[in-house]
Amino acid sequence: LASNNDDEKGYELDLFCVPKHYEEDLDRVIIPHGLIMDRTERLARDIVRDMGGHHIVALCVLKGGYKFFADLLDYIKALNQNCDKSVPLTVDFIRLKSYCNDQSTNRVKVIGGDELSTLTGKNVLIVEDIVETGRTMETLLSLLSECNPKMVKVVSLLVKRTPRSSGYRPDYMGFEVPDWFLVGYALDYNEYFRDLSHICILNEKAKVKYKL
Repeated sequence: LASNNDDEKGYELDLFCVPKHYEEDLDRVIIPHGLIMDRTERLARDIVRDMGGHHIVALCVLKGGYKFFADLLDYIKALNQNCDKSVPLTVDFIRLKSYCNDQSTNRVKVIGGDELSTLTGKNVLIVEDIVETGRTMETLLSLLSECNPKMVKVVSLLVKRTPRSSGYRPDYMGFEVPDWFLVGYALDYNEYFRDLSHICILNEKAKVKYKL
């Protein structure tokens, strides 16, 4: 649950279009889709400003990161076409498994980790959907460092305010969010809610309903 002093309430569901099959599963909208897109556009501008001129390997952390990854790259592509400074981009994908239902587990399984050796000497931009404790990202960064990339930057759409945090902060961050279980915009709960455009708070009944 959110800490008592975290008074960020979000928005009523009936202010937005939400799929009917999820209406009973959500408490509130925390970040509307339009706001996500506006912030992503600004993150793209900041990344091009800081990393422009270098060839970048954009590394998407699947599955949650795919929507943010696609939208971020679309904005970077638009900037490449319309600005004096551009970023040559190639893409790669990795999957990290650290969840069972709504509790983050201590073990982090990296799927596709054998391919990290191709990043030696490269400038890498890791694109993640959410940083919670930070330990998952620290594990990935540790694995990456063994491959000796030239540079590594991390962009995460969300960073949770949680007492469980290791203190890790990404180089680029979209939003800080309360310590609720969030779904939508490709954030899932046991694979559900990836088809929800807004980032919303999952209610307790839904945790039971969609539990594996």
